[in-house]
Amino acid sequence: MRGILTFLVNAFPLWIVLFSALALVEPVWFTWFSGSFITWGLGVIMLGMGLTLRPEDFRQVLRTPRWVFTGALLQFTVMPLLGWSLGYLFALPLPFAVGLVLVASCPGGTASNVISYLARAHVALSVTMTAVSTLLAIVLTPLLTTLLIGSRIEVSAFQLFLGTVKVVLAPIVIGVLMNRYLPRLTRKVLPVAPLVAVVAIVLIVASIIGQGREEILHSGLRLAGAVVTLHLSGFLLGYLLSRLITQERQVNRTISIEVGMQNSGLGAYLARANFANPAIAIPSALSSATHSLIGSLAAGIWRKRPAHEDPQDRACKRSSPHSSPSENPRP
Repeated sequence: MRGILTFLVNAFPLWIVLFSALALVEPVWFTWFSGSFITWGLGVIMLGMGLTLRPEDFRQVLRTPRWVFTGALLQFTVMPLLGWSLGYLFALPLPFAVGLVLVASCPGGTASNVISYLARAHVALSVTMTAVSTLLAIVLTPLLTTLLIGSRIEVSAFQLFLGTVKVVLAPIVIGVLMNRYLPRLTRKVLPVAPLVAVVAIVLIVASIIGQGREEILHSGLRLAGAVVTLHLSGFLLGYLLSRLITQERQVNRTISIEVGMQNSGLGAYLARANFANPAIAIPSALSSATHSLIGSLAAGIWRKRPAHEDPQDRACKRSSPHSSPSENPRP
């Protein structure tokens, strides 16, 4: 049974590709999974991740604030500048260029926590960076969008805060408390938690693809190329630039995931709420599937090669006696 569960989880990239393609062919199979279903789905995922965490994991993150600072800095510099540059490089029509900048200026999304969980990266660090970038986004998302596209955009601080508490913080706290005070129940739930995360994120991605089917099919190769380049570059630069600051490979992987994956749902909401042209929301729809696919591929590779087994990291740790351990429980 354990072998079957492991196979289903490790095949996450395959499920993303397969069900995204099915959503383009038969969107009605997946579009029912929307609205409150997505909210509850993300909440269940976060609860499962919380079950793998202990208070010590977050204390360890707080002892190394440079990790969180590095992730937030790269999130709100690398991605917005990439979004602005790629709009010109791919000669996108104005609505698509605006939408690309908007989604690139959004914070990290909860999907990055899922990918970190599946990739066996530093889950506590990922959750912390998502929370910090979401709070910073109250100011930085409208500011960066205004600076880069010259249009004013309003962001509801209350809605951002409420969404973070409901989908991220509350389920994580409940999971941590269950891990601490209900260890027997936690041990029974943990074996199936990764598979639940896979099913939920696949349904969420397929639903978004299905809902935006017509726009995606007619958006053209230039937009698709720009979105793919945005996220590939985010993953790559997030890893390489964070590597200059810390030699902790597990931390580098986590920051790479956090930088490369945006809160596309927030981008789509802001586009629809603040701009009259519906085409501005299309880059966010493509972004959701793209970063989930790239992230799932990275998770599939990194899950099979845990960072703590990397000989280069062990050499770095031996040569740096003051390095902080970066271990966290594995899903």
